[in-house]
Amino acid sequence: MNGAHDLGGTMGFGEVVPEVDEPVFHTDWERRAMAVTLAGAMLGRWTLDESRHVRENRPPATYLTSAYYRIWLDALESLLVAHGLVGADELADGRAHRPGDDGVTAVSPGTVTRVLARGAPTERRAEGTPAFAVGQAVRARNIHPGGHTRLPRYVRGHRGTVELVHGAHVLPDTNAHGGGENPEWLYTVRFAGTELWGEAADPSVEVSVDAWESYLEPA
Repeated sequence: MNGAHDLGGTMGFGEVVPEVDEPVFHTDWERRAMAVTLAGAMLGRWTLDESRHVRENRPPATYLTSAYYRIWLDALESLLVAHGLVGADELADGRAHRPGDDGVTAVSPGTVTRVLARGAPTERRAEGTPAFAVGQAVRARNIHPGGHTRLPRYVRGHRGTVELVHGAHVLPDTNAHGGGENPEWLYTVRFAGTELWGEAADPSVEVSVDAWESYLEPA
């Protein structure tokens, strides 16, 4: 999906200025937003890819004018309603109108620690052999899917070189929409800045992108 989140290489937004000594959270509500999002994810009702897609498909005007954790909260509310855990009327009123889901239990601090330490590995058993090898020239397919994708818009149609082959990983494009994990070979592909943005680009700039096999074709 060509959402407002996919801004790499887009002109008109000015220079990226990193915040010096940036804290993990700027305010307490951001800390709480992170906590309730993790708690919601641990219910197991949606995948990491679905939650990413819901965050990224906010209306462009909303996405571009919202704080980072405001987007997380909006997405969490959408997921809770979509999966029947909270009613839209309850969100609007700020209080419960119905009993909670019997399948929802409290998460202990120890469980949170273990889950965060384990992470959410996406590597799966590889089937067959990879279509591309390290050092091979490839081209990112010029695709514009209506659903979720992790292929940045600015590399589509451009030629790069395979740097790494990572094994088979869950395909976000299907997993975000309940279509199954469908693991594919995952590659790191290096693109020259001049290939992406023309001769006026800094010749020393290179961009590496992780791309699933179905995102690529031989160059």
